[in-house]
Amino acid sequence: MNNSYQLFGIPASLYMAKARSYLRKQHIPFVERTVGDPYFGQKIVPTVGRFIMPVLETPDGTIVQDGADIIDYFENQAKDKNEQTRLPALPENSVQRAVSYLFELFGGEGLLRPAMHYRWNFPDENLAFLKNEFTAGLLPSDADEEAKNTLFEFASGSMQKAKKFFGVTAECIPLVEESYAEFLRLFAEHLKASPFLLGGRPTYGDYGLIAPLYAHLSRDPYPGQQMRQHAPHVARWVERMNVPEQVIAEHSSVSEDLFADDAVPDTLKQLMRYVAEEYLPEIVAHVNYANDWLDERPDLEASTNGLEDPAVRAIGKAEFDWRGIRLRTAVMPYRFYLLQRLQDTVVAANDAEQQAIKALFAETGLSSILEVKTHRRVERNNYLEVWGEDRRASES
Repeated sequence: MNNSYQLFGIPASLYMAKARSYLRKQHIPFVERTVGDPYFGQKIVPTVGRFIMPVLETPDGTIVQDGADIIDYFENQAKDKNEQTRLPALPENSVQRAVSYLFELFGGEGLLRPAMHYRWNFPDENLAFLKNEFTAGLLPSDADEEAKNTLFEFASGSMQKAKKFFGVTAECIPLVEESYAEFLRLFAEHLKASPFLLGGRPTYGDYGLIAPLYAHLSRDPYPGQQMRQHAPHVARWVERMNVPEQVIAEHSSVSEDLFADDAVPDTLKQLMRYVAEEYLPEIVAHVNYANDWLDERPDLEASTNGLEDPAVRAIGKAEFDWRGIRLRTAVMPYRFYLLQRLQDTVVAANDAEQQAIKALFAETGLSSILEVKTHRRVERNNYLEVWGEDRRASES
């Protein structure tokens, strides 16, 4: 039994950034350990069934895998004790809760193209830094130079494939850069008036956004310089998200409360409209692909993922139109796991809140993200994303 929380990953990991930021903001003591630590391979990987990060091990030996589940673990623990975490990540109001879950999904999954492009398509600026980061995180500290070179060649080759996996092709690079510049402009405009997405403290949406904006787009040399030069408000938000203190600089008079009266300011609505353009076609195409995939497997057993290798994260690739071109990206059930959190918020809301959520999402072009659903829910079983029972019969 450990005496503190152990968080396993590597500093360069996108999904690690989400969990790390939360633990820091909540003042939860933890030790960050790399996946190159022998304990990770001997204990953690056999338990969770795949090489994946982040993984949290609690002092009593409980293992929690995935950034969303790690945050849920602490939020639910506090709720069970009729307490609150230091900075509650889930808004009390259903409208703001829905917005928060929207940006949790978009941050972790909708910003992967700029994250992968700006990390791997600027070797002169980034490669030496990345080699050090990957080898330090994946190899023992006494590894020799040959082992480091071999490891990084393999890792970088895998990431080059993953780049295409998420839709980064030569044809779309100018559009990726145009899209990301638009995001930085919109987010910076919002942050001029608010230290976090929904007011005076970070919520699930902030923790979703910090994943790519810290790990790839702030730490890596080239995009980090671009962010500091062209979007200093965003760069300061990244810093705020990675310290336990409430360092809010130009927002020194703002409390830790969220926007009053369910408010969603126009700057945040502009960001929601951006999500509608940037990510809605992709997630809709992925749900449609998944439903066709499920229909081809009517005998798929519940609580399984239907794959020969249960550790594989994707079930195929789907095509969709994006900024005037055709893209093809990997369909991962994990995205539906996050999408359900948004949709479940609507279902659990009272009538007035449901109408307010639907009105807001209609105003910002996002109505269909509340409606598009896989025929089976995505659930957790032994740390894997698996399919539940077909829900069409129960919902008809």
